[in-house]
Amino acid sequence: MTIALDPSDTSPAVPAPADTSEEFWVQQPDPQAAAPHAETETEPAPGSEPQAESEPAGDEPAAEEVAAADLDPVVVRDAEDFGVYARTGGWAFALKVARSVRPGGQPAEGTAATKVSAKAFARLAGCSPERVMRYYKAWDMAADDGLVPQFEVLVPGEDIELPEADVWLSYYTSRNSATSVRGQAITAAAEAEGIRPTKALEVAENPTALRAAILADPGTAEAARGALLDRMKEDPALQTEMARAIARTDDLKKAVASEAKAADRIGYVRQIVENGQIKTPAGQTVDAPAELRAEAERHLSLLDELDDSEEAGEWAGEAYDTVKGLVAKAVEEDPALRVQERRTKFYNSLQKATKVFEELTLDEVLEEEIFEDDMLQRLEALQEAISSCINTLRKASSTPS
Repeated sequence: MTIALDPSDTSPAVPAPADTSEEFWVQQPDPQAAAPHAETETEPAPGSEPQAESEPAGDEPAAEEVAAADLDPVVVRDAEDFGVYARTGGWAFALKVARSVRPGGQPAEGTAATKVSAKAFARLAGCSPERVMRYYKAWDMAADDGLVPQFEVLVPGEDIELPEADVWLSYYTSRNSATSVRGQAITAAAEAEGIRPTKALEVAENPTALRAAILADPGTAEAARGALLDRMKEDPALQTEMARAIARTDDLKKAVASEAKAADRIGYVRQIVENGQIKTPAGQTVDAPAELRAEAERHLSLLDELDDSEEAGEWAGEAYDTVKGLVAKAVEEDPALRVQERRTKFYNSLQKATKVFEELTLDEVLEEEIFEDDMLQRLEALQEAISSCINTLRKASSTPS
């Protein structure tokens, strides 16, 4: 149902109820307006088309066509301003700053002093000079990119064609921190991650909120962990700080030691699979038997299938013990390898004993008067053991093989 509007009627508009049936709606008598309204609702104007039947419930009524000349000029201006903003976003306001503000209020060469300082403009606008300058700097960057005219060619009150609204956020930031070296780094990182710099700057300006989110939300904590690991790769100072913090915390120190042990064991199994070689208990490196390598591959595949949330320590220990046992078995089943393994062990022990004996400083014993009878007895016992070992080796060398 369409009701004609009377331009002379200045009474406040009263919204109609959702249901306009006679059961719920009673038209208040109005001596001046009742007749025209009734005529409009029941009788079509001469020569006009008959009114269509009422639309079914739920259908949208057609939008009312109203000429701009018949409306309040203030409403028209608001609608036009809204349309400009809808199309251009912040550019509409940046233009007002760009054509009216010159920092310091000094006129450019060859121009009249018609522009004002950012401080004076902010006072007129009822906002801070910092906010004005953020719009100013956004326009300046866009002008450097050739997207908008330079300040010098703009005069107060001049309108120009503005860029699209979605380009505005590429140049404007609502935060002062974005202009600092730190802010520029955060902005660049945010753009690399594909997010709006303002969000990253907001987080950086409120570390307490970031801490609360990390403490309360596992997803945020996981994101923070990944970010810290990525940063530590390029920040030795942060590596040192994290290592120091872990070393000073007993629970973390134990957890790191446990994970390091598991990683070493997984690395032992992985090395066999990838290089096809084993390292014997004596330190020899030899080719791995096919059976041993197949078993190592099986265990490694199980380890690689573990989720990040699953503990790898127990699985790594089982894989390591199994492979280690197969290595010892392979050594014992190969006569030549078994002999070489024992020879290597003997050499290793002899080398350690020699190094220890060479490190004995007899001068200190005599100078400091720390001699004890027990020391001489142990050296005499060692001498006897060495003599016995020498005799055994001489006999072995003289025995025909």
